[in-house]
Amino acid sequence: MTVRDLHTHSTASDGSLAPEALVDAAAEAGVAQLALTDHDTLDGLDAARRAARGRLTLIPGVEISVTWNKHLLHVVGLNVNPESASLANGLAGLRTQRRIRAVEIGARLARHGIPGAEAGARHLAGGGLPGRTHFARWLVAEGQAKHFQAAFKRWLGQGRPAYVATRWAGLECACEWITQAGGIPVLAHPARYRLTRTRMAALLNEFREAGGGALEVVRAGADPAEVRHLAGLAVGWDLAGSVGSDFHEPGRAWQRLGRLAKLPSQVRPVWHHLGSASPDSSNT
Repeated sequence: MTVRDLHTHSTASDGSLAPEALVDAAAEAGVAQLALTDHDTLDGLDAARRAARGRLTLIPGVEISVTWNKHLLHVVGLNVNPESASLANGLAGLRTQRRIRAVEIGARLARHGIPGAEAGARHLAGGGLPGRTHFARWLVAEGQAKHFQAAFKRWLGQGRPAYVATRWAGLECACEWITQAGGIPVLAHPARYRLTRTRMAALLNEFREAGGGALEVVRAGADPAEVRHLAGLAVGWDLAGSVGSDFHEPGRAWQRLGRLAKLPSQVRPVWHHLGSASPDSSNT
């Protein structure tokens, strides 16, 4: 059976492995079909594609930050054309927002007696754009938080002193950029948004109307009840199903590459719609 992981991150955004190292780790884990889906950037795809040759099938992807009814959502684009002007222009605008946010996070931490955070986060980003993950790692390294989760709980999470509300892409824009790039929009980790049944229905309706094509039904660490629930939503809204670990770094036991439950048989697999990028039609 083909092992797939269609949601992963590298140092091009907030992962800890370079794109080449991510491909190495995926190949060692037995992954045969890997999507690199960094946040609001395509910068890691060329290196990942070179590393993947003859070893696994690489799906070019991206994870777009979206603001929907004051909620931060993520829409993964699978099998996008990295040369798409419309996608490139849209992502460039989001990266500008990320730069502005990083400066403000650093300023807010400085006002609370923690100077140097922006520079530290930029160093950890290795030339990429620093995100909250980099700030969290820096805060832990500086002894300002005991661990990664504590950095968010004390400083970076919503409502905390260094949280910066940001207006990201609209849902319709994100789906349009992806579809114009020849890709399939996938609503990432929907259970994490903690929406009521009514709000989830509204979101899925808007997502479908905007051109959304799939729901991430299986994520790393999800319990069987969550998978069953999301499978029902995918079928009910006629969406394909995707699987992804949301891998960021080794050592997170709940986010291991390719270690994912099987997509429920009643759900139409998204890889059936990826054309020549899909090596076969098995469900895992």
